[in-house]
Amino acid sequence: MLAGLGAGAEAQAPQGQSAPTPKLTYAFSVRVEVAAPVEQGTIDGGRRRFIAITGGTVYGPRLKGKVLPGGGDWQTIMEGGLTRVLARYFLKSESGAVIEITNPGLRVASPEVTEQLARGEAVDPSAYYFRTTPEFRVSDKGLDWLQRSVFVARGIRRPDHVVVDYFIVE
Repeated sequence: MLAGLGAGAEAQAPQGQSAPTPKLTYAFSVRVEVAAPVEQGTIDGGRRRFIAITGGTVYGPRLKGKVLPGGGDWQTIMEGGLTRVLARYFLKSESGAVIEITNPGLRVASPEVTEQLARGEAVDPSAYYFRTTPEFRVSDKGLDWLQRSVFVARGIRRPDHVVVDYFIVE
C-alpha cells in the first residue's frame, strides 16, 4: 500500500526549478592579519596547521569595524589540493558591538598551488577556489541581520593576510 503511494507521488513531482535562483548581494569584506602558521604534522591523512589571527579591518556597505586579535584558522591540507579551513574569531563594529564569526570552508587548488599558499607565497586568486559558509553571533539588535541571513564568502590568501568578501544569499 505504501509502495503504491510513493510511486504515485514520484509521477506527480514537478519538473525543473521550483523557485527563482537565489542572488548574492555583497555585504562587506574583512582583511584579516595573520601570524606565521604553526605546523602540527600529518594527522589522519592530512597536514594540520593553525594560523593565529592578529587583527584586521572590516569594510563595506553593510558593516565597518575591526578584526579583534585572538582568533584563528585551523587548516587540514589533504593530498590532491583540498584544504579544509575552520576560522573562528571576533569582529568589533564601529558602534562597539562584538560579533562572533565561525567560518568553515574549502580551498581547492593544484598540489603545486597548495604548496605555494602553504609557504606563504603570493598566488593569483584565479589559481584556486576558496569559499566559506560563515555564521555570526551578535547581541546588538541593529546587527541581528547577520544572524537572520545566510552568507557565502570568497577568500583571497595573501602572504601576510587574507581578504574575505561576504555575500548575503537573497
